[in-house]
Amino acid sequence: MKKFYSIVFLFSLLLVSFQKETLAQTAPIPVILDADTGNEVDDLYAVARALIEPSWNILALNATHWQTSHWAIPQTMENSYRLNQVLVGEMGVDVKTRRGGIARMFDWGDLAQHSAAAYEIIQQTKTLPDGEQLAVVALGALTNVASAIYIDPTIESKLKLYWLGSTYDFDKEIFKRQDFNCVMDVQALEILLNSTVEMHIIPVNIAAQMTFDRAEVNEKLKGQHTLGDFLSDRWFQHLDGSRRRRVIWDLALIQAVIYPDWATEVEVKLSKENGDRTVFFYKDIQAESMRQEFYEKIAQHFEK
Repeated sequence: MKKFYSIVFLFSLLLVSFQKETLAQTAPIPVILDADTGNEVDDLYAVARALIEPSWNILALNATHWQTSHWAIPQTMENSYRLNQVLVGEMGVDVKTRRGGIARMFDWGDLAQHSAAAYEIIQQTKTLPDGEQLAVVALGALTNVASAIYIDPTIESKLKLYWLGSTYDFDKEIFKRQDFNCVMDVQALEILLNSTVEMHIIPVNIAAQMTFDRAEVNEKLKGQHTLGDFLSDRWFQHLDGSRRRRVIWDLALIQAVIYPDWATEVEVKLSKENGDRTVFFYKDIQAESMRQEFYEKIAQHFEK
């Protein structure tokens, strides 16, 4: 009888251990989204897809400025923040929204843009168990992320940054920082490159493969549900709303993170003037699979 109970006890321990391991493997990944939602069309599509991803536990949706842009409105961060709130409402999801820095980082003194977004990043890293990292998916200027590590450098090892920005010539091994997201805050990018934060970057020349057609957007989204109308209207209401085809840049990053099998990532050692560090670059993506998956997942969300 004692042997029987010993076997039962041992089996129970193994079962509990298996359940814990399975739970650990399936537990949603802690993620903070950082988006300049008011800037373009693509942000709304990318954030919408991210908000319904079951493998992510989105802890907050941070607003990022695009104040340095030549077509900037007076309060770009606030514009992004309010659009984030509208989108969360349209999606019917319960996600915190946080205001970020109102402009790029400062040139001297305290360089940080102190904001709710920056402190949200700091706070969330502090709650993680040892050995775990917080994934920050940044779709615009790196002001909020760089400010967070400037305020508290001890969180660097706890962050895993995924970012859309820069260009990289994989044949000639040339890294350039002249695209929109880079120039929105050159100081922030400099701080990140000279940090120990784990960085995964999709260059804009790779993200450019993610193109959407206006006719298909109308067919798949317009009149299907309130979010579909919201996203299709965004296309037409933007400054260049007459475009028949456009790049949905940010969605390429979201899908590459969700579906690593649909993206090719390589390790690159950057030059001394670019931080003298290792960065992971996305070299290619399966854009067609990503685009079709977007339409399917959005439709499924509103069929529930």
